[in-house]
Amino acid sequence: MTLRADHVAGGAFAAFGILIIATSGDLPMGSLSFPASGFMPKILAGLMIAFGCVLILRAGENQTFAAIDWSDLKHAGPVVIITALAIALYTVLGFVLTFVLMMLAILVLTERRNVVRAVLYSALTTGLTYVTFVYGLKAPLPTGPLGF
Repeated sequence: MTLRADHVAGGAFAAFGILIIATSGDLPMGSLSFPASGFMPKILAGLMIAFGCVLILRAGENQTFAAIDWSDLKHAGPVVIITALAIALYTVLGFVLTFVLMMLAILVLTERRNVVRAVLYSALTTGLTYVTFVYGLKAPLPTGPLGF
């Protein structure tokens, strides 16, 4: 059997879904009429596993893993690292500060955008998201050392 890109991607999605189910096992599921905090992670993890399996089954339609052009790794790598740092700092720094810093780092460092425009865009997008979640959806977000 020839290893193809979709074999690897599908396997990664399925493994990540299994990891999510394993780590969210202590969260209560609730019911369909009154879902609890474990409901959405388990549904999303199940979908990731299912779609990962579909990718694996249909991998014959894709290029081989050895034929992948890795030239974009110089751009994708820093984005993945910045996002991983934001995930790690999310509960420590809070939503607002973490996401403003993450968007600024991605826009300025990897995308080479104008700093002033990047600051405005990051602040506006983060503010709109914050208002949507906190006031529109009534979903609390982690607060940071600045109180928001």
